[in-house]
Amino acid sequence: MTTDASARAIKPELLRTYTEDFNKDRANLIAADAAVSAGVLKAATDYRGVRALPRDFSIELKQGSITNQERSGRCWMFASLNTLRYELMHRWNLEDFEFSETYLFFWDAMEKSNTYLENVLRTLDEPTDSRLFEAINWGPSDDGGWWQMFAALVNKYGLVPKSAYPESENSRNSDDFKQYLNSKLREFAAELRRRSVAGAGEDELRTLKDEYMGTVYRICAVALGEPPEKFDFFARTKDDAKADADGKAESCKCEGKSDAKACKCDKDKSDKPKTGKDERPQIRETGITPLEFYKKYVPVDVNDFATLANAPLKNRPFNQRYRIRFSANVAEAGDMEFVNVPLDVFKKAALDQLTAGHPIWFACDCTQFALRKDGFFDQSVVRVDQLFGTEFTGDKAHGLEYGDSPSNHAMTFTGVNLGEDGKPNRWKVENSWGKDAGRDGYYVMSDAWFDRYVTELIIRKEYLDDATRALLAAEPVELDPWQPLTRRCR
Repeated sequence: MTTDASARAIKPELLRTYTEDFNKDRANLIAADAAVSAGVLKAATDYRGVRALPRDFSIELKQGSITNQERSGRCWMFASLNTLRYELMHRWNLEDFEFSETYLFFWDAMEKSNTYLENVLRTLDEPTDSRLFEAINWGPSDDGGWWQMFAALVNKYGLVPKSAYPESENSRNSDDFKQYLNSKLREFAAELRRRSVAGAGEDELRTLKDEYMGTVYRICAVALGEPPEKFDFFARTKDDAKADADGKAESCKCEGKSDAKACKCDKDKSDKPKTGKDERPQIRETGITPLEFYKKYVPVDVNDFATLANAPLKNRPFNQRYRIRFSANVAEAGDMEFVNVPLDVFKKAALDQLTAGHPIWFACDCTQFALRKDGFFDQSVVRVDQLFGTEFTGDKAHGLEYGDSPSNHAMTFTGVNLGEDGKPNRWKVENSWGKDAGRDGYYVMSDAWFDRYVTELIIRKEYLDDATRALLAAEPVELDPWQPLTRRCR
């Protein structure tokens, strides 16, 4: 299409029409007063929508204290650890627990750096302005990620409690650390490519890469401190339990006995003199390794989960397994995979897992029709359509195809409310933005918002139907790194 410059310009006579139309509509003037004074989201908040989403749920899981990723892009890691700590807390009868997010953050930075340099070696013949190299070079060791990156790290490095490797200023606020790490990695990439052009062979380049990784380790250790190889672990179980021979907490043995007029356990307690001493049973470990800790204390295997997507796109047919090239963080672990399934299959898997008492890692576009401070995800709460006087009609396929609503944040489902018809009408969401975001760190999501903006679920394989489980072994369709359904969640 070719037109002259005047045809492409905004015409003054149209501008006059626009302003006349705007000012003669009283609703526009009221909306402008509200939005200019309070901001778009506050001005668009609908109290009726808020009242339609109460914060009680027929199925609700008791989780630990709310966590806070602060000014970092570690949501995928926090959401993953939150799903596992729930299982650990209830297996060992702990009041609260938090894993060290910094521990995996350290190793993720190391592994992403190594994989970036390996990808540079794989693409030495690519021009730097090719689409492939630009995708590889975009964020060599950025914060974001997916569940499968988390699983690869846990498989290789294990887990530690937060007390063994607490937060640092650079884990809480990671921009400066990652800026200079990424700059150094790109310098290394340029030198590897220069040496290759000069005739260096693979062995020489790989030796050079190993030297570079020594510098990467130094940067990570300076920014975060070195991670522990071994550590001590101490915890107390709840008052109403004692630890068995393996450390597992047992409930009162009098519970449920109809002939027990008084609980013998309570009598035993009452016979003891009251002191200020904490008599709760203890769990103690000395010199345990991160892998030993993971295998002993976490009652689930991170490999027993599958990634389900719901992406209604013509070029991503349902009931198919997909693999995204160049998406790994741990080079030897393999690239990210997912199975794309229809919404009914997607939602049933979520309901089955929550009903069975297990939280769910999920990914969505957290910016759409969301109130961060008040804790709502719902288009009926954020009425920007009424505020701006225009309908927002894009569906899920449109949002993914045009990049308007790719997933960018991971959180955890910890509850759902079922209506009289047995169908969900709202979901409870545990976030990792601290207690001041949402209601004490929790959000409520309408079921309509779930359908529109939730694109990924991490589901235990036991809660997949047979047809979906079979797809996990199907030959995957490979996607290029610029074709994923999501950005790395941050």
